[in-house]
Amino acid sequence: MSEKKPNILKRFWQWFRKPSRMAIGTIIILSAIGGILSWVGFNYGLEKTNTEQFCASCHTQDAYPEYLHSVHYQTRTGVGASCPDCHVPHEFGAKMKRKIVAAKEVFAHYTGKVDTLEKFNAHRLEMAEREWARMKANNSQECRNCHNFNDMDYSQQKTVAQQMHALAQEQNKTCIDCHKGIAHNLPHMEKVQQSFIPADMLKANEKPADNKDAK
Repeated sequence: MSEKKPNILKRFWQWFRKPSRMAIGTIIILSAIGGILSWVGFNYGLEKTNTEQFCASCHTQDAYPEYLHSVHYQTRTGVGASCPDCHVPHEFGAKMKRKIVAAKEVFAHYTGKVDTLEKFNAHRLEMAEREWARMKANNSQECRNCHNFNDMDYSQQKTVAQQMHALAQEQNKTCIDCHKGIAHNLPHMEKVQQSFIPADMLKANEKPADNKDAK
Protein backbone atom coordinates (compact mmCIF):
# COMPACT_ATOMS: atom_id res chain seq x y z
CA MET A 1 0.00 0.00 0.00
CA SER A 2 1.46 3.36 -1.11
CA GLU A 3 2.16 6.09 1.41
CA LYS A 4 -0.30 8.99 1.50
CA LYS A 5 1.25 12.15 0.04
CA PRO A 6 1.29 15.22 2.32
CA ASN A 7 -1.21 17.93 1.41
CA ILE A 8 -0.23 20.71 -0.97
CA LEU A 9 0.50 23.28 1.78
CA LYS A 10 2.83 20.87 3.57
CA ARG A 11 4.62 20.02 0.33
CA PHE A 12 4.99 23.72 -0.49
CA TRP A 13 6.47 24.39 2.96
CA GLN A 14 8.92 21.52 2.57
CA TRP A 15 9.99 23.01 -0.77
CA PHE A 16 10.06 26.57 0.48
CA ARG A 17 12.01 25.99 3.74
CA LYS A 18 15.34 25.53 1.95
CA PRO A 19 17.41 28.72 2.57
CA SER A 20 17.94 29.62 -1.11
CA ARG A 21 14.30 29.15 -1.98
CA MET A 22 13.15 30.94 1.16
CA ALA A 23 15.18 34.01 0.25
CA ILE A 24 13.80 34.13 -3.29
CA GLY A 25 10.26 33.44 -2.08
CA THR A 26 10.48 36.16 0.56
CA ILE A 27 11.61 38.68 -2.04
CA ILE A 28 8.75 37.71 -4.37
CA ILE A 29 6.13 37.90 -1.61
CA LEU A 30 7.40 41.24 -0.28
CA SER A 31 7.56 42.64 -3.83
CA ALA A 32 3.97 41.57 -4.48
CA ILE A 33 2.77 43.12 -1.21
CA GLY A 34 4.74 46.30 -1.93
CA GLY A 35 3.28 46.50 -5.45
CA ILE A 36 -0.27 46.10 -4.18
CA LEU A 37 0.22 48.72 -1.45
CA SER A 38 1.84 51.13 -3.92
CA TRP A 39 -1.03 50.75 -6.40
CA VAL A 40 -3.62 51.24 -3.67
CA GLY A 41 -1.76 54.30 -2.35
CA PHE A 42 -1.36 55.72 -5.86
CA ASN A 43 -5.08 55.44 -6.59
CA TYR A 44 -5.98 56.78 -3.16
CA GLY A 45 -3.78 59.81 -3.81
CA LEU A 46 -5.35 60.36 -7.23
CA GLU A 47 -8.82 60.16 -5.73
CA LYS A 48 -8.04 62.58 -2.89
CA THR A 49 -6.45 65.16 -5.22
CA ASN A 50 -9.40 64.90 -7.59
CA THR A 51 -11.95 66.52 -5.30
CA GLU A 52 -13.45 69.97 -5.06
CA GLN A 53 -12.30 70.17 -1.44
CA PHE A 54 -8.66 69.63 -2.44
CA CYS A 55 -8.83 72.38 -5.07
CA ALA A 56 -10.55 74.77 -2.67
CA SER A 57 -7.84 74.25 -0.04
CA CYS A 58 -5.50 76.47 -2.13
CA HIS A 59 -8.04 78.56 -4.06
CA THR A 60 -10.17 79.78 -1.14
CA GLN A 61 -9.44 83.45 -1.88
CA ASP A 62 -9.42 83.46 -5.67
CA ALA A 63 -10.80 80.90 -8.15
CA TYR A 64 -13.09 78.94 -5.82
CA PRO A 65 -15.40 81.83 -4.74
CA GLU A 66 -15.75 82.74 -8.45
CA TYR A 67 -16.79 79.18 -9.26
CA LEU A 68 -19.43 79.24 -6.48
CA HIS A 69 -21.20 82.07 -8.34
CA SER A 70 -20.95 80.47 -11.78
CA VAL A 71 -23.53 78.56 -13.80
CA HIS A 72 -21.54 75.38 -13.21
CA TYR A 73 -22.27 75.55 -9.46
CA GLN A 74 -25.59 77.37 -9.12
CA THR A 75 -27.93 75.72 -11.60
CA ARG A 76 -31.67 75.64 -12.17
CA THR A 77 -31.77 71.83 -12.08
CA GLY A 78 -29.13 71.24 -9.40
CA VAL A 79 -26.84 69.44 -11.85
CA GLY A 80 -23.41 71.04 -11.77
CA ALA A 81 -19.74 70.45 -12.60
CA SER A 82 -16.99 70.46 -9.98
CA CYS A 83 -13.37 71.59 -10.36
CA PRO A 84 -11.95 68.23 -11.56
CA ASP A 85 -14.81 67.78 -14.03
CA CYS A 86 -13.44 70.73 -16.00
CA HIS A 87 -9.74 70.77 -15.14
CA VAL A 88 -8.76 67.08 -14.97
CA PRO A 89 -9.01 64.88 -18.09
CA HIS A 90 -10.64 61.46 -17.72
CA GLU A 91 -8.09 59.62 -19.87
CA PHE A 92 -5.21 58.14 -17.84
CA GLY A 93 -2.29 59.55 -19.86
CA ALA A 94 -3.74 63.06 -20.12
CA LYS A 95 -4.72 62.92 -16.43
CA MET A 96 -1.14 62.07 -15.38
CA LYS A 97 0.23 64.92 -17.48
CA ARG A 98 -2.26 67.32 -15.90
CA LYS A 99 -1.33 66.09 -12.41
CA ILE A 100 2.35 66.85 -13.07
CA VAL A 101 1.49 70.40 -14.14
CA ALA A 102 -0.83 70.72 -11.13
CA ALA A 103 2.07 69.74 -8.83
CA LYS A 104 3.99 72.76 -10.16
CA GLU A 105 0.94 74.95 -9.45
CA VAL A 106 0.69 73.65 -5.88
CA PHE A 107 4.43 74.35 -5.46
CA ALA A 108 3.89 77.90 -6.75
CA HIS A 109 1.16 78.43 -4.17
CA TYR A 110 3.17 77.16 -1.21
CA THR A 111 6.31 79.05 -2.23
CA GLY A 112 4.36 82.31 -2.26
CA LYS A 113 4.09 82.99 -5.99
CA VAL A 114 0.25 82.99 -6.09
CA ASP A 115 -0.74 82.64 -2.42
CA THR A 116 -2.75 85.88 -2.26
CA LEU A 117 -5.51 87.31 -4.43
CA GLU A 118 -3.26 90.15 -5.57
CA LYS A 119 -0.50 87.76 -6.66
CA PHE A 120 -3.05 85.43 -8.26
CA ASN A 121 -4.52 88.30 -10.29
CA ALA A 122 -1.04 89.37 -11.37
CA HIS A 123 -0.54 85.90 -12.90
CA ARG A 124 -4.17 85.32 -13.92
CA LEU A 125 -3.65 85.95 -17.64
CA GLU A 126 -0.63 83.63 -17.79
CA MET A 127 -2.52 80.82 -16.01
CA ALA A 128 -5.73 81.38 -17.99
CA GLU A 129 -3.94 81.27 -21.34
CA ARG A 130 -2.18 78.04 -20.36
CA GLU A 131 -5.52 76.40 -19.48
CA TRP A 132 -7.25 77.78 -22.59
CA ALA A 133 -4.45 76.36 -24.73
CA ARG A 134 -4.78 72.95 -23.05
CA MET A 135 -8.54 72.89 -23.64
CA LYS A 136 -8.15 74.11 -27.21
CA ALA A 137 -5.62 71.33 -27.89
CA ASN A 138 -7.96 68.57 -26.71
CA ASN A 139 -11.05 70.07 -28.43
CA SER A 140 -12.54 71.07 -25.06
CA GLN A 141 -12.98 67.41 -24.16
CA GLU A 142 -13.91 68.16 -20.55
CA CYS A 143 -16.74 70.41 -21.78
CA ARG A 144 -17.86 67.82 -24.32
CA ASN A 145 -18.14 65.15 -21.65
CA CYS A 146 -21.42 66.92 -20.82
CA HIS A 147 -22.11 69.22 -23.80
CA ASN A 148 -22.14 67.74 -27.29
CA PHE A 149 -23.09 69.59 -30.48
CA ASN A 150 -24.71 66.46 -31.90
CA ASP A 151 -27.00 66.09 -28.87
CA MET A 152 -28.13 69.73 -28.77
CA ASP A 153 -31.72 70.63 -29.57
CA TYR A 154 -31.23 73.99 -31.25
CA SER A 155 -34.97 74.68 -31.17
CA GLN A 156 -34.72 74.99 -27.37
CA GLN A 157 -31.94 77.59 -27.57
CA LYS A 158 -32.08 81.34 -27.97
CA THR A 159 -31.63 82.62 -31.51
CA VAL A 160 -28.07 83.89 -30.97
CA ALA A 161 -27.05 80.57 -29.38
CA GLN A 162 -28.52 78.66 -32.32
CA GLN A 163 -26.58 80.81 -34.77
CA MET A 164 -23.26 80.63 -32.93
CA HIS A 165 -23.42 76.89 -32.26
CA ALA A 166 -24.23 76.21 -35.92
CA LEU A 167 -21.38 78.49 -36.98
CA ALA A 168 -19.01 76.84 -34.50
CA GLN A 169 -19.76 73.43 -35.99
CA GLU A 170 -19.30 74.77 -39.49
CA GLN A 171 -15.91 76.30 -38.64
CA ASN A 172 -14.72 73.46 -36.37
CA LYS A 173 -14.54 75.73 -33.35
CA THR A 174 -14.38 74.35 -29.84
CA CYS A 175 -16.17 75.37 -26.64
CA ILE A 176 -13.30 77.39 -25.13
CA ASP A 177 -13.10 79.59 -28.25
CA CYS A 178 -16.26 81.40 -27.08
CA HIS A 179 -16.79 80.38 -23.46
CA LYS A 180 -13.72 81.83 -21.74
CA GLY A 181 -14.68 83.04 -18.28
CA ILE A 182 -17.59 80.60 -17.99
CA ALA A 183 -16.64 79.70 -14.41
CA HIS A 184 -13.98 82.24 -13.39
CA ASN A 185 -13.31 85.95 -13.74
CA LEU A 186 -11.47 86.88 -16.89
CA PRO A 187 -7.99 88.40 -16.62
CA HIS A 188 -7.18 91.82 -18.09
CA MET A 189 -7.69 91.21 -21.78
CA GLU A 190 -5.57 93.99 -23.33
CA LYS A 191 -3.37 91.43 -25.09
CA VAL A 192 -6.24 89.03 -25.76
CA GLN A 193 -9.12 89.31 -28.19
CA GLN A 194 -11.73 91.56 -26.60
CA SER A 195 -14.89 89.78 -27.75
CA PHE A 196 -15.80 86.43 -26.26
CA ILE A 197 -16.64 85.37 -29.82
CA PRO A 198 -13.60 84.69 -32.06
CA ALA A 199 -13.04 87.42 -34.66
CA ASP A 200 -13.25 85.05 -37.62
CA MET A 201 -16.63 83.81 -36.41
CA LEU A 202 -17.90 87.38 -36.08
CA LYS A 203 -16.70 88.19 -39.57
CA ALA A 204 -18.34 85.09 -41.02
CA ASN A 205 -21.61 85.96 -39.29
CA GLU A 206 -21.76 89.55 -40.61
CA LYS A 207 -24.30 90.21 -43.31
CA PRO A 208 -22.89 92.03 -46.35
CA ALA A 209 -23.86 95.69 -46.38
CA ASP A 210 -26.33 96.83 -49.05
CA ASN A 211 -24.61 98.59 -51.92
CA LYS A 212 -26.68 101.71 -52.41
CA ASP A 213 -24.68 102.69 -55.49
CA ALA A 214 -25.52 99.44 -57.25
CA LYS A 215 -27.65 99.93 -60.30
